Amino acid sequence: MAEAVTTTRALDEPAVSRTRLGIVVFTGGAGTLATEIAASRLLAPYFGSSTIVWANIIGLILVYLSLGYWLGGKVADRRPYPRLLGGIVIVAALMIAVTPFVARPILDLTVRGLDAVSVGAVVGSFFAALALFAVPVTLLGAVSPFAIRLALSDVGEAGTVAGRLYALSTVGSIVGTFLSAIVTSPLIGTQRTMLGAAALLVLAGALLLGGLWQLLTVVVAGLLLVPAGTIKAAPGLLYEAESTYQYVQVIERTDGSRSLKLNEGVAVHSVWHPDSVLTGGEWDMFLLVPPVLDRPVERMLVIGNAGGTIARAFGELYPSVEIDGVEIDPEVSEAGRRFLGLGENPNLRVITADGRPYLQLTDERYDVIVVDAYRQPYIPFYLATKEFFSLARNRLTPGGVLALNVAAVPGDERLSEAIGSTVLAAFPQAWRWKPLRFNELVLAFQRPLTRTELTERVERVPDAVSSLVPLFQSGLEQVVATTDPLTDDHAPVEWLTDRMIIEHIARGGELDEALLPTAP
Repeated sequence: MAEAVTTTRALDEPAVSRTRLGIVVFTGGAGTLATEIAASRLLAPYFGSSTIVWANIIGLILVYLSLGYWLGGKVADRRPYPRLLGGIVIVAALMIAVTPFVARPILDLTVRGLDAVSVGAVVGSFFAALALFAVPVTLLGAVSPFAIRLALSDVGEAGTVAGRLYALSTVGSIVGTFLSAIVTSPLIGTQRTMLGAAALLVLAGALLLGGLWQLLTVVVAGLLLVPAGTIKAAPGLLYEAESTYQYVQVIERTDGSRSLKLNEGVAVHSVWHPDSVLTGGEWDMFLLVPPVLDRPVERMLVIGNAGGTIARAFGELYPSVEIDGVEIDPEVSEAGRRFLGLGENPNLRVITADGRPYLQLTDERYDVIVVDAYRQPYIPFYLATKEFFSLARNRLTPGGVLALNVAAVPGDERLSEAIGSTVLAAFPQAWRWKPLRFNELVLAFQRPLTRTELTERVERVPDAVSSLVPLFQSGLEQVVATTDPLTDDHAPVEWLTDRMIIEHIARGGELDEALLPTAP
């Protein structure tokens, strides 16, 4: 009978128990996914948290892990020393610990690329920022194959050992994902989440090194006492927070007005002026919607309530309208209450929910449904499909209207045409009005109206927004279906938006916005 093949270990290296190796592998898996979640949250204030950003984060993390698996196995075969594995874990932990302190100054520099709207600067800085995680994640990727090499004493049990350790690593990854995303990040923030993960990794590495190395755990854990400080410094910063969904920021401008910005801050999601409910921005265009109905508006739904800019204006100009404002992020609503006048309309009921699931589950019916939900620069794709618009139509009262804010750039109407064609797959008629260079109002009706009826009805608006009437009357166009409708199965909203923006910039365009004539 052939003699069993056994592994060899350096004579000066003591054996290490499989229990300790299991703890190291479990902690390595948890630390890897906690780092991935932290990477997304560190980058969100500067690059957003769109599908594109997540695809890059996940893709590069997998690249780093693949490299780590290969290197870990190769190094372990040449130098199968438990202390070397412990050192690898310690180095990864220390790099994770310093990342939040060195990352934000680097990320602050990327804002210049965003402000300049330079595609090369944005793309280059994005991947440069992700490179911050290359070394620690690669090192953590080396942990499992290295541990398998150390735990394997007989090739006959290779499958059992490898399966057990990779299972432990995966369970650790699951724990790291949910713990960091649901518990620690919302409660103690990104910086302390990364420091906590680093401290646990140091403790795991010290199990293989022993002695005074365990004191390093205390040192790293002590960094948890360091104040997180400002996440993203900006002139006039009044408020900032990291919510479960995004980075939230309120800025006070030199004229005393305030703006709500999310994530990378390229777009403004709500505006508050001390002396006027009008903004001169895209929120004002919705104030022309109630008169186009053949009856007074009693109930309205706003999907994407944000800081309550639309509801605040309706509270003053249409005080009899009851409004349900749906906002997915409670931190955004809190910022609105504290700084943006969200509570100034007694007829507003703020509902914390995602827009489409709320619409699916509610039995309410509305005269007007406003859709102004953006995770810049994208409309959530599931709010731009045939299925969603059919659902919205079913939640309207007879003769009601759906009003959408659609992003656009001069000379490129592909996104607008795709959404308009999709609306017409659910509604018999739709009209479009583009009062701003980068925003378009789309109105979808259950009952067709002539252009004359619309232009005459809109004259009944309050005097405060009467200056918009000539613009509406001259710019109103009927929507015509030109493409296949977007569906839940196929809705390339991100692709259409990215192509629209990049080609606009490539033509020398800028992304500043002209104001409506109602600006105070």
